[in-house]
Amino acid sequence: MQVVKKDIDQLNATLTITIEPADYQENVAKQLKDIRHKANIPGFRPGMVPASLVKKMYGKAVLGEEVNKAINDGIYNYIKEQKLNILGEPLPNEEATPAIDWDNDDTFNFAFDIALAPVFDATLTAKDTLTYYDIEVEDKMVDEQVNAYAARFGSYVPAEQVEADDMVKGVLTEQKEGGIHKEGAVLSPRYMADDKQKELFINAKKGDVITFNPMKAYGNEAEVASMLGIKKEEVKDHEGDCTFEVTEITRHEPAPVDAELFAKVYGKDAVANEEEFRTRIREEIKKNFTDDANYKFGLDAKAAVLKKMEGLAFPDAFLKRWVLATNSNLTPEKLDEEYPAMLNELRWNLAVDQLAEHFSVKVEKEDIEAYAKEITRMQFMQYGLAGVDDAILTQYANEMLKKEDQLRGIAERVRENKVFEALKGVVKLKTKTISHEEFGKLMKA
Repeated sequence: MQVVKKDIDQLNATLTITIEPADYQENVAKQLKDIRHKANIPGFRPGMVPASLVKKMYGKAVLGEEVNKAINDGIYNYIKEQKLNILGEPLPNEEATPAIDWDNDDTFNFAFDIALAPVFDATLTAKDTLTYYDIEVEDKMVDEQVNAYAARFGSYVPAEQVEADDMVKGVLTEQKEGGIHKEGAVLSPRYMADDKQKELFINAKKGDVITFNPMKAYGNEAEVASMLGIKKEEVKDHEGDCTFEVTEITRHEPAPVDAELFAKVYGKDAVANEEEFRTRIREEIKKNFTDDANYKFGLDAKAAVLKKMEGLAFPDAFLKRWVLATNSNLTPEKLDEEYPAMLNELRWNLAVDQLAEHFSVKVEKEDIEAYAKEITRMQFMQYGLAGVDDAILTQYANEMLKKEDQLRGIAERVRENKVFEALKGVVKLKTKTISHEEFGKLMKA
């Protein structure tokens, strides 16, 4: 076997591989022998089919299969040995490949086009200045989260008089002949858009009968339809006044900020008092802000790296040909539209590969598992569930990592984050303290 590389330019080359009998004959003979032992051909006992007949029936197919294996092994071993940084995969060059006579030839030549990655240096240095944002945790944020936990673990209690946030249950009767009569109707003044209609319910007691107009109160056909138990299209026929006899008033009361609440949020004995509770909340908020700050730094670092790669030439013709060859549903017109974004992603992937090698970044199993657990923790936090047991986080994370696409995505993200951390250590890092509100505006800019 021989592989010869011919450079077309700095970004394109052709590999010509010569496959000789020594590269495939032994494997072809083994394959045919195996087929002979297993073949079930009428007129012959198993294992007694003449070798010449087996070769006549299966020889050409087996030869093609073994030659193809030799091609793949030869091409990819050559690329690995020569440390060629190729883009995409080798593509057959039919024009440079001579015609093959599978019946008579025993030496075969094949040509493949390859694309080479451009030479570049993506490393940032102390000459590059980047800002790292230290986002402040304000006391009011801690207060708001304490109140949110208290509300989440609060309870519903009966009330004597209606307040704006209460749920009011009663008998609704439309004020027209044959109108709607609905027992067990439920409403809350807080969702009413019209203040005058809302005021009709404030301070009402059980047994009071209130005359109001649902359409004026809500100004929304969907809300009115839901309350009246009719279709949205029917609301236009029910826009008059209704009476509402109050039968039940329910109020949500937040839980006391005490040991019982601490245990519900973080687990038994995890927090001893309110001061520790607030400290724990502050730490959680700070961690989330740190994640946000790291994300922003990553965006800025990525922009700085890509700026260094501006003007870098790529083998566009080959890349488009390769993308079309590997995506049957993609049209040339659609590819032209999406190609700039694809190329930008390719630039970044090449940069991450180079930087990861430069900084000797290693992604270990423990790194992937820890990141998956952090994703799981954040998902629980979205539902107000803090202090979830580590065993539960591990269980959910392991389920996540069973999906190959998620495992690959997390591994890539971990490696990228490690590259960003390494860049923090080499650039001129300017730390800026900023409020969460200011940071939000910065991210939207």
